[in-house]
Amino acid sequence: MNSTFTEEDDKVIREAAVSLLEASRRRCASQEQYDLVVKAFEFASEAHRNVRRRSGEPYILHPIAVAKIVVQEIGLGCKSICAALLHDVVEDTEYTAEDISMVFGEKIASLVEGLTKIKTALDLDSLTAKNATKTLQAENFKRILLTLNDDARIVLIKLADRLHNVRTIEYMPEYKREKILSETMYIFIPLAHRLGLYNIKSEMEDIWMKYNEPIEYKRISGELNKIMEAKGGNIDKFITEVESLLEESGIKARIVKRLKTPYSIWRKMQVKNIPFEEIFDIFAVRIIFENKDNMTEREQCWSIFSQITGRYRYNTNRVRDWISEPKVNGYESLHLTVMFLGSWIEVQIRSERMNSIAERGMAAHWSYKQGEIVNRDNDSSMDRWLKYVQDILENPDANALQFLDEIHSELLTSEIYVFTPKGESKSLPKNSTALDFAFYVHTKIGAHAIAAKVNMRLVNLSTVLRNGDQVEIITSESAKVKREWLEFLATSKARNAVIDCLKDMSKDNVARGIQMLKEALSERGIQMQTRVVRKLVDYYKVAGGKDDLYNKIAIGLIDLPATLDTALKTNAKNRNVQMWGFKILTPATTTEKIDHKAEYILKENIDEGTLSFRIADCCHPVPGDIVTGVIGDDNIVTIHKTSCPTYINIAATEGNKLVAVKWSKNFKMSYLARIALSGIDRLGILNEVIGELTDRLGINMRKISIEAHDEIFEGYIDLYVHERAEIDSIIESFSKIKGIEKVKRVEID
Repeated sequence: MNSTFTEEDDKVIREAAVSLLEASRRRCASQEQYDLVVKAFEFASEAHRNVRRRSGEPYILHPIAVAKIVVQEIGLGCKSICAALLHDVVEDTEYTAEDISMVFGEKIASLVEGLTKIKTALDLDSLTAKNATKTLQAENFKRILLTLNDDARIVLIKLADRLHNVRTIEYMPEYKREKILSETMYIFIPLAHRLGLYNIKSEMEDIWMKYNEPIEYKRISGELNKIMEAKGGNIDKFITEVESLLEESGIKARIVKRLKTPYSIWRKMQVKNIPFEEIFDIFAVRIIFENKDNMTEREQCWSIFSQITGRYRYNTNRVRDWISEPKVNGYESLHLTVMFLGSWIEVQIRSERMNSIAERGMAAHWSYKQGEIVNRDNDSSMDRWLKYVQDILENPDANALQFLDEIHSELLTSEIYVFTPKGESKSLPKNSTALDFAFYVHTKIGAHAIAAKVNMRLVNLSTVLRNGDQVEIITSESAKVKREWLEFLATSKARNAVIDCLKDMSKDNVARGIQMLKEALSERGIQMQTRVVRKLVDYYKVAGGKDDLYNKIAIGLIDLPATLDTALKTNAKNRNVQMWGFKILTPATTTEKIDHKAEYILKENIDEGTLSFRIADCCHPVPGDIVTGVIGDDNIVTIHKTSCPTYINIAATEGNKLVAVKWSKNFKMSYLARIALSGIDRLGILNEVIGELTDRLGINMRKISIEAHDEIFEGYIDLYVHERAEIDSIIESFSKIKGIEKVKRVEID
């Protein structure tokens, strides 16, 4: 490919720059700031001169696109725009951070340096399998969150960078595409959600689904297009009516419509196990009002709510008040769902300020907080979450893997709000107990807790709290931490505090754990050898090695009598799977070394190829599914569906173990799959189902489980298929049987 830029390349660059600079001029506070942005563009353009991306386009278009996301979709200012333009200069050219500092100042240089560190941390392609470990990649994610303490703008710019990378991911080689999409789903999407960047989160989710669930993405997108054609006019009519209604009441507002995204619909179908037809909040209408001087935002929201519910019937179970208690990412809005011309429409009511925070997340949250616009306690939910991250980062005992698990869990969790006896509001993850609350207030209070009062009633420490509860913790100086607490604590902060206390209570835990393990192994006629201990460390996923294993055995975190037999037999299942005789064939060679950048073809011929592979127990892929490979310690590749949660976790934390794979065209072996079905029970329906499978389709069944109650039946059939197309054919055939209402492929337990 010719690297030298042509006149057409220069024209494309100029057009992209004009668009960026126009947006930057509106955002910059002064001519001096705007001139700095122009200078950054010129500097980056020269640094990346004659360099192209994999797509063939000039590389500078990527920093320009990232900068446009930063200014237009996140709403950051001059320094962030400059950093976005310069974010690849230090990594990819001869310029250093010192050069950036001399030209653009220390602050912009520190932002660029932070972004360079993140990019270096995530780019594991140059590492060999020998030194690229799970802990290493977890450590890299830890560095990303560390930048929240340095300057949160670094993370926001990185999210913009990741968004543009996934927008153009079609040009990436498959092995790199899988790694980027998995990282995006595991870390960046939850992070965008927590930071309030809803639009960025939604777009990344849809792109992930487009590549990992392409059939479902295409199907749901098609259904959405049909609905818009059929009912889009009704939404416009509803908006017109509401505009007139608000205008008559003297309320100035603008109204926009939104369609639920394919991913959000697919995810809801998966979680609630419902078909597309039962998703009733596909449409949403957003009412964004201007503030009145004589009313608070809260009063205006409820005034508009009253106007709408006075005209239209609404679902009382679908009212969501995010004004009284905003979400942890700062989101504020009042939601309700109304019926209009036979369709449910979600209505979101919010002020201009609330809408800005909903669209631009943390950036808007902090910009409003610095002014006099928001009359709220400075200890906002966003700040509390950032403080939580900081507490974990400053814990000297927190290893990288533990950190990653905790942060990922906290990113995804929903919240409840409870009150202290003095009426102070505290946010906790959903399903938190009274003891979680005690440790949230202070570790010392949790360690000496003996009971609690919830709403003035004496309860056990294990009592699960609900939204709005008032909680008082009763303590005793003589009370000590109990191991049993770990069985009901819901928050990682409380669990870690208990574990730390248990460690301090005994200095001979390791010795005691060794003795307990020796005795347990001896009862089974097994000597305590290094390979046995290593196997147990892997099975129990003990990040701290064998000493951590012994300690957890001693304090009861690992229940040897209940789990040891299973742990010692973990490889038996894999050996059974290997009896299928599968092999993986390299593209050009028969060497045993795995090339992470190559694409391997999955074949059944036992005489060909060199590397064994097996089918993952967690997702049971079949030929035709979009799959990838994970290299095990035994050099055997396990094949997962790319939408498999287990695979996403592995790919996000052990990216060095991924290998691109594709099915060969001719598979004769049978693969296990499960079809769930339900409907109205009638005489002979089961015979029709079995007949359809065995007589017409020629499919072999392994197991059938059907239950009928109150004239309704539901259950599943485990069967053997050769490829995904057969599953689709079965689903289509079952759907035509009278009485069957729902039929879909589900994961095998």
